[in-house]
Amino acid sequence: MDYDALLDDEIRAFVAKTGVHYPDHAVDLSYTEQRRIYDGMCAAFRQPRPDGIASEDLSVDGVPVRIYNAGQPTRSVIFLHGGGFVVGGLDSHDDICAEICAQTGYRVVAVDYRLCPEHPHPAAFEDCWHVAEWVAADFGEPLVMAGDSAGGNLAAAVAHHARGKLDHVLGQVLIYPGLGGPTDARSYIEHANAPMLGRDDVRFYDRIRHDGTEPQGDPTYAPLQDDDFSGLPPTVIFTADCDPLRDDGTLYRDRLSEAGVKVHLVNEPGLVHGYLRARHASERARHSFECIVIAIEALGQGLWPYD
Repeated sequence: MDYDALLDDEIRAFVAKTGVHYPDHAVDLSYTEQRRIYDGMCAAFRQPRPDGIASEDLSVDGVPVRIYNAGQPTRSVIFLHGGGFVVGGLDSHDDICAEICAQTGYRVVAVDYRLCPEHPHPAAFEDCWHVAEWVAADFGEPLVMAGDSAGGNLAAAVAHHARGKLDHVLGQVLIYPGLGGPTDARSYIEHANAPMLGRDDVRFYDRIRHDGTEPQGDPTYAPLQDDDFSGLPPTVIFTADCDPLRDDGTLYRDRLSEAGVKVHLVNEPGLVHGYLRARHASERARHSFECIVIAIEALGQGLWPYD
């Protein structure tokens, strides 16, 4: 695949800067070192918070969360960070959460779920579900699930599990999510060696999520393993075209559509996995982030602007 032709100068510069701070050999390091390097890379891209954003760090029965507010919100967004279930935390996506809060006016709750391999599945899901129950009970207002990459997986897993248990979930916005699709799908083959994330990386992160036996028929592990996609909230999916995970989003869209769920997929040409960090350096990424925020805001208001 000719990524020099597929990617514009801004995205190529983003990929190069990422490589400086998070080199390919980082996956061979200890998990402690991987996290240190990843946090450093996120810090290199971090933007100042918008004015007027206040935040508070709390513990929800042992699960660290960071709550962002701007004024008097009437909706909550639970944002679940990416990082292959191995890296990331409250600081890695701090500016993203702050900007979502500022642009929507909604409360944003970021979750510092437990990471693999020290805490294999279902630890991360259990933490996210526990926080979703707490948000629904404590604030008593509708909520939107959102997340990128591994966080997109967890956001969808919570939405699936919430059916019949929580009445407050208005929608989900999934950003280049890994949903457990087959790794012989077209995007995994076409973009096996894509910048930022390759097929071997996806398989590596999948292997360390469990104790040696991959769960089957478990939508809290991989939402695409569910056998019932009915009753899910309206869903907007954003995929990067130059990403092996692209077809996970397409397959998930098809499953929801077949089940009669409102769903809209935006596949972003010329973008790569992790492009949220490029939103201040790339016009394509900036526009996509604007669309992501619009989707979160619309779902929070019960609107569906995609017909």
